[in-house]
Amino acid sequence: MNAVLQYTVQGLAAGSFYALAALGLAIIFGVLGVVNFAHGAFYMLGAVAAAVLLDSFGLSLWWSLLVVPVLMFGFGVVVERLLVQWLLRLDPLYNFLLTFGLTLVVVELVKQRYGVSGLPYELPGALRGRLELAGVVLPYYQLFVLLASAVVCALVGLVMTRTRVGMIVRAATEKPELARALGINVGRWVTPVFGFGVALAGLAGVLAAPFRAITADMGNSFAIILFAVVVIGGLGSIVGAVVAGFLVGLVEAFGQAYAPTFAQILIFVLMAVIILVRPAGLFGRAEATA
Repeated sequence: MNAVLQYTVQGLAAGSFYALAALGLAIIFGVLGVVNFAHGAFYMLGAVAAAVLLDSFGLSLWWSLLVVPVLMFGFGVVVERLLVQWLLRLDPLYNFLLTFGLTLVVVELVKQRYGVSGLPYELPGALRGRLELAGVVLPYYQLFVLLASAVVCALVGLVMTRTRVGMIVRAATEKPELARALGINVGRWVTPVFGFGVALAGLAGVLAAPFRAITADMGNSFAIILFAVVVIGGLGSIVGAVVAGFLVGLVEAFGQAYAPTFAQILIFVLMAVIILVRPAGLFGRAEATA
């Protein structure tokens, strides 16, 4: 029982990164219809930015959690204005290829600047300890990541459901055609929504910085799993992205504990089973598969 609790916390902590990044990816796809393959690279840039801020400017994790999402939002706005917007009217495959190419460029630039061996990152002293509860050892940082992710997802949910701006974005995300028919100018939300999605990926990267090895390639495998998360939750579904993110984290943690050889494979087995049972995903719209 103690092991189950420990693996559950580890899985939810790992799922926190997937949930945050997938939330941004789902919002981008819903409003822009863009399958943003560069989301893994944005996640990596968030972690690299946190390491650089610590090494060059002495800014701790607490500051990075505030500064990096703002920087990534600005970066996302620039990417959307300079690149993505010109292909929105074309087949989605073009933006997929564009973001795939952007990923290759970003990864190579980071390798050229910081190498391939990885960047160190030091945790704040307050998060270095462990909590012992009924024989279960739970690192403070895993608990912090889980709490921070839950708070951010809850705040995004409140904004989406309790504010006018959130309701417009949610309508544009989940029912873009209907939103346009009701007179909502979906186009004006494209740039800030893309920036917001990139900011969430950057925030996930900051949280992952002390948890994962910070390398230029850290976003590659993350992006593959992230797309599995979005498919499991349902393309364009905000709730589905969050739920599937934590679910995949649990599958990964228990897989690594009891079947480490098949840990990654289990995620895609889960995706295949869900697609067979519910082609639109757990929370996806049936018409999304049409």
